[in-house]
Amino acid sequence: MELESLYDLLQLPKGVEPPAEEMLSQGGKKRYLPPTSRKDPKFEELQKVLMEWINTTLLPEHIVVRSLEEDMFDGLILHHLFQRLAALKLEAEDIALTAASQKHKLTVVLEAVNRSLQLEERQAKWSVETIFNKDLLSTLHLLVALAKRFQPNLSLPTNVQVEVITIESTKSGLKSEKSVEQLTEYSTDKDQPPKDVFDELFKLAPEKVNAVKEAIVNFVNQKLDRLGLSVQNLDTQFADGVILLLLIGQLEGFFLHLKEFYLTPNSPAEMVEKDSANPLPAPVPSSSSPSNLALWLQFCVRHHIERTWQPWRGRQTDASSA
Repeated sequence: MELESLYDLLQLPKGVEPPAEEMLSQGGKKRYLPPTSRKDPKFEELQKVLMEWINTTLLPEHIVVRSLEEDMFDGLILHHLFQRLAALKLEAEDIALTAASQKHKLTVVLEAVNRSLQLEERQAKWSVETIFNKDLLSTLHLLVALAKRFQPNLSLPTNVQVEVITIESTKSGLKSEKSVEQLTEYSTDKDQPPKDVFDELFKLAPEKVNAVKEAIVNFVNQKLDRLGLSVQNLDTQFADGVILLLLIGQLEGFFLHLKEFYLTPNSPAEMVEKDSANPLPAPVPSSSSPSNLALWLQFCVRHHIERTWQPWRGRQTDASSA
């Protein structure tokens, strides 16, 4: 974190003046979002997604949120939102007109929220004071936590972080501190392993497994026909690895010398053994362990089957939808 004089601040949010020292008590702090943070595309997208989620959830009650900063502070919308999400009734007045009654209502709601999220007050990144004072960051932390708890499939933008300026009143005057606030977890598509087409098939359309196995057998037999070989049973004929090796050779266009592997293996060790000088295409695992070889072979076969049968999968999808 970087400490600097108030006068060295880049700039405060548009239309907001730096607080006078008398506005902050000794040791008091106030946070600001500079314009660059407010205009960050991911920060704006996060607010948009959360507002659409709230408005969709509260549509039956004809409640519309237009600003997370201005509409959430008094506890009214949070009250209705939490009751609908948690399917429970809170003992709080529906309409609170005075600041004291609004604060009381907000206290009741946040206590219930924290219990539901199994958070102690000191663990929460929000409080009655920060929400009531329209601290946008606290409001966003609260809404993100509610979304993750009650609607985990909500597609929130990942790795949303913004620069925050905190102003503190000290004995020597006002000091500013810059920090980065992390609002959503760091996660990108690159971090996620790609979905396996076969795992998805088993999960989403198990009734089509036999049709796909039949198509794979036809595909394999087309490739092995020039070798005078054929496959009738995927479960048994691929077990010793011989058909896999020959198939990969046909797919990749290389010749694997028959001396480099056991054409008729008689033991599990012979099924996975390979010579370190064989002409297999990269990437070849450096270890000759069964797990490494099996994973490599599985990758090669699946890669080529997926690539070759992509048009077939598209036609099948079109036919089923028709």
